[in-house]
Amino acid sequence: MLIPVILSGGAGTRLWPLSWGDHPKQFLPLVSERTMIQETLLRLKGLELGAPVISCGEGHRFMVAQQIGEILSDVVSTDTSTTPTIILEPMAKNTAPAIAAACCAAMKQDKEAVVVVLPSDHVIADIPAFQKAVLTAAENAKKGYLVTFGIVPTFPATGYGYVKAASSSDSENASLDGAFTLEKFVEKPCLEKAQEYLASGEYAWNSGMFVFKAETFLEELKIHNPEMAALAIEAFEKATVETDFIRLDKEAFGKIKGDSIDYAVMEKTNKGRVVKLNAGWDDVGSWSALYDISKKDENQNVIKGEDVITLDTTSSYIRGGKRTIATIGLDDVVIVDSDDALLVAAKGKIQDVKKIAEQIKSRA
Repeated sequence: MLIPVILSGGAGTRLWPLSWGDHPKQFLPLVSERTMIQETLLRLKGLELGAPVISCGEGHRFMVAQQIGEILSDVVSTDTSTTPTIILEPMAKNTAPAIAAACCAAMKQDKEAVVVVLPSDHVIADIPAFQKAVLTAAENAKKGYLVTFGIVPTFPATGYGYVKAASSSDSENASLDGAFTLEKFVEKPCLEKAQEYLASGEYAWNSGMFVFKAETFLEELKIHNPEMAALAIEAFEKATVETDFIRLDKEAFGKIKGDSIDYAVMEKTNKGRVVKLNAGWDDVGSWSALYDISKKDENQNVIKGEDVITLDTTSSYIRGGKRTIATIGLDDVVIVDSDDALLVAAKGKIQDVKKIAEQIKSRA
């Protein structure tokens, strides 16, 4: 059984002022009429799925329940066996502990469960290609491999980590059933390195998406980080089970030294494999990224909202709110209006919006 595990613990401050505090980007309809967490689950529609497992913080539990509930019947059968499991993390401990607890929950459904781990805030344009890659990864996962998706790079990105997959010249079994042996992870590179990675054809962007048997992941975590594995399992076994939520035990979970799945397991395991994915993926990490993937008008503007007036304005992202926005003689800017804040920035400087969000948070 293939069980979706959706990670929904991020704050998304790079999309301030819309993504902020109690309303991070995964709960916003930034790309379509559906929210990003809804789109994450909907892109698995048509596959044979078990009940989804969603990991989130305490403050987002009702939004998760509402938004997943709204679209669940479109994805899986809504009988009692497919009621979603919503796991509440007492505090943020990065991805590895959250995935470990989710694997425990998945194995309650099916001891042989294969989980597809997905961040809740990505965009994927080509759904058939994505689903084909998921099925390829699932077949490898059933054989005991831990599979990550390597995004086929389209430019020398310096904002992403990379994975290197072994080529056929490196190993007789480099490619098996559509997956390649995972050779190594590399950190976000400088531009020169990124250009080398792109030219080599051996590197792919690290997507942060994974497929593996829940049992296999827990076994590997016990080998490579036994303390984390023991505490995550304890936090799940001692969890408070409510009608709609599972609250992980705060004492056990709080003792965990948080770490990402990459550092805790994937960089250390000898069972890693890579399925290459070319499906219009984007992690929508900034307003400029959202501009890049959105439909443009004749002036190369992306306009969201009905009450926006532009004059001699080009190559800009403008998202209106409740009030009128009017622009004159602007180029390459980002304007985002919300109920309580207005962002105006040069598109080339938009990565600094996180610093603004941090300053506002420090003043609170």
